[in-house]
Amino acid sequence: MNTGSDTGADTAIRAITVMTVDDHPLFREGIASVIEDEADMRLLAEATSGREAIARYRELRPDVTLMDIQMPDMNGIDATTAILRDFPNARIVVLTTYEGDVLAQRAIKAGAVGYLLKSMLRKELLATVRNVHAGRRCIPAAVASGMAAHWHVDALSKREVEVLQLVAGGQSNKRIGVLLTISEETVKVHMKSILAKLAASDRTHAVTLAIERGILDLRACGTVGVI
Repeated sequence: MNTGSDTGADTAIRAITVMTVDDHPLFREGIASVIEDEADMRLLAEATSGREAIARYRELRPDVTLMDIQMPDMNGIDATTAILRDFPNARIVVLTTYEGDVLAQRAIKAGAVGYLLKSMLRKELLATVRNVHAGRRCIPAAVASGMAAHWHVDALSKREVEVLQLVAGGQSNKRIGVLLTISEETVKVHMKSILAKLAASDRTHAVTLAIERGILDLRACGTVGVI
């Protein structure tokens, strides 16, 4: 014979605790609104930067962490690496705006178990949290296909990324040569290699593809250095 206490035991299953990491308050509020009505989930904490995420994780040990990739203090991939170094069983899902296969590869290499596009949050967020908590990996089909399509393509060298960042910042070949202390002809050689590796038709197309694939960070364009 079933009793009320049996029913209570069934409904007392511990909720999945979630931490969100994003520097945009409206985005964090959006995640909170999706989670708040779910009986099997609880928003445990919020963080606004990679460094804060590390500190909050150490303090609270959430079951699943939703980690934005691009943040001003410390990017989500570095924060993921740092957390997993001390807590190898952490379940971290990285969030991004772009279907950038390079970013996806970096996140997965860092140990992320999920990769979620911000445009898919309301549709995919809850299923992703439940799946990664259950021990599965979650990568959207669009991201997986992008990774597969470019997996065999040679990566841009550090110097090529530096050149392309300056191109994205509107610099001419001559000015890029001055900034990088190389000849204008060497810049042209780098650009030829960049166009070939990205299968781009021109400079503008190369910049667009590099941003979409996560090779360039918009905030870094016009400066020297890789993301």
